[in-house]
Amino acid sequence: MSRDVRLEDPRWDARATGSVRTIRLLMLVAAPLALLYFGWLLQPERVGNPVLYGVLVAAELFNLVQAAGFWWTTARQVVRPDIALPAGWRPRVDVLVPVYGEPVDVVEPTIAAAREMRGADVEVFLLDDGGDADMRALAGRHGARYVTRERHEGAKAGNINHALARTSAEFVAVFDCDHVPDVRFLEQTLGHFEDDGLAFVQTPQYYANAGEGRIQAAAWAQQALFFGAIARGKDGHGAMFCAGTNVVFRRTALEQTGGFPEGPLTEDFELSVDLHARGWRSAYVPEVLARGLGPEDMASYVSQQQRWARGCLSAVRTTLRARLSLRVRAQYLLSSMYFLSGWTVLVYMAMPIIRITTGLQPLDGSTADQFLMHFAPYFGWALLTVSIAGAGSYTFGAFALQSASFWIGVQATVLTLLRRRGSFVVTPKRGEVRRQLRPVWPALAVVALLLGAALWGLLGGVSAGTLNNVAFAFLHIVVVLSGIWVALVPAAPVPAAAAPISPRAEPGRAGAAPRERLVA
Repeated sequence: MSRDVRLEDPRWDARATGSVRTIRLLMLVAAPLALLYFGWLLQPERVGNPVLYGVLVAAELFNLVQAAGFWWTTARQVVRPDIALPAGWRPRVDVLVPVYGEPVDVVEPTIAAAREMRGADVEVFLLDDGGDADMRALAGRHGARYVTRERHEGAKAGNINHALARTSAEFVAVFDCDHVPDVRFLEQTLGHFEDDGLAFVQTPQYYANAGEGRIQAAAWAQQALFFGAIARGKDGHGAMFCAGTNVVFRRTALEQTGGFPEGPLTEDFELSVDLHARGWRSAYVPEVLARGLGPEDMASYVSQQQRWARGCLSAVRTTLRARLSLRVRAQYLLSSMYFLSGWTVLVYMAMPIIRITTGLQPLDGSTADQFLMHFAPYFGWALLTVSIAGAGSYTFGAFALQSASFWIGVQATVLTLLRRRGSFVVTPKRGEVRRQLRPVWPALAVVALLLGAALWGLLGGVSAGTLNNVAFAFLHIVVVLSGIWVALVPAAPVPAAAAPISPRAEPGRAGAAPRERLVA
């Protein structure tokens, strides 16, 4: 039985971009607003408690670097033109779909659709690291080759490398098992390989279930901002990296690196660093050519983000050591260090608690009105830039979920500094409709501290400073609770309007007999 997926054009268009000229004009206004705020903040008379002041300034400078990086990236967006396949050229493409314990009804639409892709001689390989007889039968139903291995080392990367050693096509396409490719996927990507120095072509990682729940919608809004303005900008800087799915590689490029690195948690990211360091180029085609599933509950989202955070932070050392141009290195570091933003959220939430309970504060010689007069224009303009650059794709739900998940970046930083290796965990493809307290207990703990501090302040005597900090505490409470509410009060998913995938079978293909089982 096949999973239903939406086949109609998605409401989100990865090619839709606001005017780069508009973004550059926004940058020109942002610069004096940033100077106004930091010129005020860094005056010696602003120093309250020196330690708290230093922590606050460090957090603000980090956010300034991230904001400047966002403006710099999105001001160089490109949308590559379609490149038709040369007449008479019909390359061979090996399509690899790694699987590890996912449900058959999730995997089957991907295998069936991969067999129907046009523009090349396609051979589909179902790479089953679970040794599931049902998966072998699924491959047989659709004329795909079933590949398994006896030693399950290197997780997804090892699974792919095992298959690379047993295949030979000029190009290799990789899809996560829940990402269903469009029939035009190869037609829209292979033409770009007319550039002999191109290692891979990446396309968006689109979540087709974004309309089925709050977690899916918020997770997709985060992805949409990246695969929209940011990815187009990275492509303009020559620094687009592989996202691990919905991607086509030139085999000779993979052979130079020895395949995917099997140690890192984000093997796709570190593979991209290696390829760029070797002089290969990448391309981004901003068109939704595959539709997948985003995390469907809080536990799945947290698991995904933990892997991404630890993997990207661990890649900082690799990026610093790699022989990259300054521009490309900066782009990789911006992506890696994004996950440090959890520390800044922690700092902002801790400040009202410390002020209310101890009387210590980072700033002195200023009122809340003065602070907001200098901070609000700078912060508001940054939000406006994100909204315009992302064409409205980034929502409050995405912001709240990111803020409530601050602890993931904090945890990932500590574990990375301790050099604690994590294990590759597959993001579950089925959500649970039940209360999930474990994935959100750090956020709940912070809410409890904020609430306790606010009540303590109100009961201990009302002053202007106390009221200001109580207001900030309640603002943080509202944002964090908005981000984790779905884990506390789960709702049944809303079925999406769907059309079942039932690719037209060609004689001797969809009903072909099972191919040989490859074992090594």
